[in-house]
Amino acid sequence: MYQRKKRRPVAEINVVPYIDVMLVLLIIFMATAPLITHGVKVDLPKMTESDLVDTKDAPPIIASIDAQGKYYVSVGTDPEAPMEALDVAAVIKLQLMKNPDVPVMIKGSGKVSYQEVLLLMDFLKSAGVPSVGLMTESFEGTK
Repeated sequence: MYQRKKRRPVAEINVVPYIDVMLVLLIIFMATAPLITHGVKVDLPKMTESDLVDTKDAPPIIASIDAQGKYYVSVGTDPEAPMEALDVAAVIKLQLMKNPDVPVMIKGSGKVSYQEVLLLMDFLKSAGVPSVGLMTESFEGTK
C-alpha cells in the first residue's frame, strides 16, 4: 500500500514584505525630517497703514502695556495714569456700554511678556469685549 507522507504546516512568517515596507517608511521619514520645524522665531509684524479698523465714527479704545507691565487706557479722566488690569477692563466696559461699536485695541511694548498681553485679553473678554485688535509698528512711521 502506498504510504502518504505527512506534511507539517510551516510555522514561519515571511518577513521580506515587512522589511520592504519598513525600508520605504525609513526613506520617507529621512526625506521629510529636515522639512519639519520645531520652533520659529517670531518678530511682531510691521505694516503700512491699514483700513481694517474704521475709526471715522469714534476713535478706538486703546489699552496699553508698557515695558514695566503697567496698564493704561486711552479714555477716562487721566489716560497717562497707570491702572490695574481689572480697572482697565472696568473702564472699557463702561465705554462699551455707551457705544458698543467702538473698536478695542491692545498696544503692548515689545519688551513686555506675552503672558501680560494674554492676561489683559482675558480681563477684556470677561468685561464683555467681543474682539480686540493688536497694534503694530508702521513701516513708514506714524502719519
